[in-house]
Amino acid sequence: MCHSCRCGTSFSSDVQVNRTLTIRIPRKGLHNITDQVAEAVSTSGVDDGMATVFVQHTSASLIIQENADPAVLRDLEDWMERAVPESEDYTHKEEGADDMPAHIKGAITATDVSIPILNGQLALGVWQGIFLWEHRYERRERNIVVHVN
Repeated sequence: MCHSCRCGTSFSSDVQVNRTLTIRIPRKGLHNITDQVAEAVSTSGVDDGMATVFVQHTSASLIIQENADPAVLRDLEDWMERAVPESEDYTHKEEGADDMPAHIKGAITATDVSIPILNGQLALGVWQGIFLWEHRYERRERNIVVHVN
């Protein structure tokens, strides 16, 4: 019921929209998914709120990072390879040499990011983008849940 005038109008101020994006990843590395997430937000009908973006996998992650200079992404990827190298020393080896390092990389980054929505659009800074960070070598499909409220 409308609380300001008690006119009997029924509405919900708690609009929630979920959309699952399937992203095809051709290779290991950082992949800009900002446009796909922005489209999910713009079609949600939410003008002001919050978008939570969540990757449903343990060997991939999400980050918000600079989207202008590709050197930033290369430097991040190079740093991560030095920090978490492939090695035969891992106990978990059944899925290949890149699997356990991928799990570690996923654990030290993030599986979700939250972005405010203002006027129906992601409130990212001018140089910011949303990146899916694929930590495995093989081509994959990754599921990304975009929750808008």
